[in-house]
Amino acid sequence: MPYGGTRGRRALAAGALMLAWLGLLWILAAADGGDPYCLPFDYDPPLVCEYGIEPRDTGGLLDIYPAAFLHFGFDHLAANSWPLVIFGFLAALRGIARFLAVSFVIITVSGLGVWLTASGGSITAGASGVVFGLFGYLLARGFVERNALDITVGLTVFLLYGSLLWGVLPTQNGVSWQGHLFGLLGGVASAFWLRRGDRAGTRPRRRTVWDRRGLTGPPPGHPG
Repeated sequence: MPYGGTRGRRALAAGALMLAWLGLLWILAAADGGDPYCLPFDYDPPLVCEYGIEPRDTGGLLDIYPAAFLHFGFDHLAANSWPLVIFGFLAALRGIARFLAVSFVIITVSGLGVWLTASGGSITAGASGVVFGLFGYLLARGFVERNALDITVGLTVFLLYGSLLWGVLPTQNGVSWQGHLFGLLGGVASAFWLRRGDRAGTRPRRRTVWDRRGLTGPPPGHPG
């Protein structure tokens, strides 16, 4: 298949994945009524209250995963929607499996960071950790892999959305700067951990003329 056709199929797959992801987030937000409140002793709490991250609660440690898909209302979700789709689409163009692995690393690092460092008694949820993680991943990926196209994408993303970096600072009450900071770190880390071609055994072996003839063993007159 021509390269352009393969690239087009990747773009369609990436777009479909991110639209499905976004659709799931809106469905979950609607299930919570669009404006949920977390009340003490609520026997039927909204999903975001039940599965949000509660710092140092060992029984709810695994909530770091569902929390990335839940939001405190439609306004909260709307603020995350476009950057999530744009960054996710650009990241997923390099392959869906790799994108899912990157997202898993980001959600894990961001969630654990919140679980360890957020204020006691708080509940944290939302896709902003993933947004910051994908932002960091796109910034670092091209430089890690020395790919000119990915470097260009990363620089463009930085020029357009670089102001996001202010979100890693504790400057706004009620906003999880910890999720942003650790999400960003998770994205950069995933660019290194999941880079192409640098792990042992992944680089193609240079073939000699003898190899291309389909023969095995060293050429005559050379030691084995």
